[in-house]
Amino acid sequence: MNFLRNTIGVLAGLAVAALIITFGIKIDSDWITYKEFAPFKHWERLLQSVQQKDSFFIALLFFGGIGVTFGGVVTAIIVKYAKVAYAILIGFIMLFIAMLDIIIYPYHPVFYKISIFLIFFPFSWIGGKITEVIYERRKKRLKQAQKNLK
Repeated sequence: MNFLRNTIGVLAGLAVAALIITFGIKIDSDWITYKEFAPFKHWERLLQSVQQKDSFFIALLFFGGIGVTFGGVVTAIIVKYAKVAYAILIGFIMLFIAMLDIIIYPYHPVFYKISIFLIFFPFSWIGGKITEVIYERRKKRLKQAQKNLK
């Protein structure tokens, strides 16, 4: 049962991260070269059109960081044990996807290639720690409430 719960947690975290990145790409109408909701089907054409626009890649890094943070929070909420580890797994999977993107499409600037390593792991770790801190505070409050009742 834990395997299914953990798998659903990871998939939900990845979906949240992808959704936030999709919304982040849509903030500037100059970047939109597609008609669908998500840009991933037309990713090569999108990257070609924004190749010289560093602001796109800065936004992609920013929303990628926010996406893996919230994706890590969602994953950590759903899984039962090793919350931070599963949140970091979201960062690892997103880093792997970003590295594949860099390898397949040669349109990324150098600062983006370097920065993805500095964004995905720390921000997913932060997402897991946020959830861990919330759960620890809740446990403390429940213990304190039980102690006060006695």
